Amino acid sequence: MNREQIGAIGICGSGGFALSAAAMDSRIKAIATSVMYDISSIGNSTTGEERQATLEGLSQQRWADFENGEPAFQTSYPDAPTEEIPEGLDPVTEEFYSFYGTERGWHPNALGNVTTTSMLSLMNFPSLAHISEIAPRPILFIVGENAHSVGFSETAYANAAEPKELYVVPQANHVDLYDQVDKIPFDKLETFFGEAFGLE
Repeated sequence: MNREQIGAIGICGSGGFALSAAAMDSRIKAIATSVMYDISSIGNSTTGEERQATLEGLSQQRWADFENGEPAFQTSYPDAPTEEIPEGLDPVTEEFYSFYGTERGWHPNALGNVTTTSMLSLMNFPSLAHISEIAPRPILFIVGENAHSVGFSETAYANAAEPKELYVVPQANHVDLYDQVDKIPFDKLETFFGEAFGLE
């Protein structure tokens, strides 16, 4: 193993986690994200009484989880894949359902969301607070032209230091870059890591 050729690739929420990991672990020499989500920015989007009420509710849920012997978990998708997307969903939910709720990406272990109390771990600090300190290691942000999540990558890109690149995949939405192999820019990823590791 070459210790100078360790890279990280993160998709959706894992994109934010990969950047956070690289900010603290200098062994990671190059980072690529695809349709990145910064989940901690969602958890830190409230302040004051609203935040305190959420924290209180989640703290009490920990007692309930202990008493029940298992964590509470609210699913977003059916126990079996459906052929049709339900009507009346907002555009973001509909897009995710088109993947996770249908044969395309349905799996019994991926029915949506996390345990109810998981957000507590993401409400105490913004995970990308030190993104600028990743430099001079390079970052590649891949986004879909039509992805609802593009704002997360644009914000992270703006806060990151050079070298960095924002690469837009034409006619791709968020979930397209999960599984549509004709749209996932494998060549771009290969070139990015090849250059980062001096293989090109």
